[in-house]
Amino acid sequence: MSPSRPPRVAAIAVPLLFAAIAALQMRIDSRSSSIAQASQELLVRSPSAIKKMSLGYDSLVADIYWTRAVQYYGARFATKGATFPLLWPLLDITSTLDPKMIVAYRFGAVFLSESGSAGAGRPDLAVELVERGIAANPDEWRLDMDLGFLYYWRLRDYRSSASAFLAGSKKPHAPPWLEIMAARVAQKGGSLETSRMIWSEIYESNKDPKIRERAYQTLRGLKAEEDETEIDQLAEEYQKRFGHLARSLGELRSAGLLLAIPLDPDGYPYLLGADGKAALDPRSSVTIPKEIQTPPTPVRQK
Repeated sequence: MSPSRPPRVAAIAVPLLFAAIAALQMRIDSRSSSIAQASQELLVRSPSAIKKMSLGYDSLVADIYWTRAVQYYGARFATKGATFPLLWPLLDITSTLDPKMIVAYRFGAVFLSESGSAGAGRPDLAVELVERGIAANPDEWRLDMDLGFLYYWRLRDYRSSASAFLAGSKKPHAPPWLEIMAARVAQKGGSLETSRMIWSEIYESNKDPKIRERAYQTLRGLKAEEDETEIDQLAEEYQKRFGHLARSLGELRSAGLLLAIPLDPDGYPYLLGADGKAALDPRSSVTIPKEIQTPPTPVRQK
């Protein structure tokens, strides 16, 4: 091979690589679904092919793909009916090119695991991404923490969640609360107390304003859920005593079961429905987290 061969190969391959990235950009920004564009999408979905084409510029190209992943997610976030079909390919390529890019694993998992218009609704792929990050960065305890959160909140798999927290607690510079978290999840599973502790840690340990806001709103919802549970128990006690459902919290107070009418985190008094169950005032902005059941293992769509 002549000395001029490598530069000549680079002169051809590097433009091809960036042409592929440009094709992906057009695919992301376009609303068309022509056959030609579909072919371009498939072209840039192969991490191994792009790694070969990068000719050693793996980190640079990974930065480009990570930027595109963030832009792609941001352009669709909170848009009604939004879908995220290119999110996993972008993150797959990014993490293959630069296995040490911690931010891609941590925030990519959030993008993938959020449901509805907030993300791809694929916690299974979020778990796969974080596990890939742990394998490539075995001393990074924050990834084990993220994995524990995913198993706990998204999949309701408390055994796997506790194992992830415990694994993270054994790594260099891990905070002591990870071991406490592992023990609590293993013992109490999906209790309100455990959920509140986990979301409090997310709020305290994360600097991203969107994630902190999500944690804050979730903590408000958990407080309301806890309040409603206590009110429901008092309403059941009222029914046992008097043989009929209470029509308002005022009746519970008159019966000596409440010292005062409790207020939700927005400052509105709780209500009693026709079924005797506690409810939020319609004016309240508080949202109680919905129960997420453990789904069957899905077929991975890569």
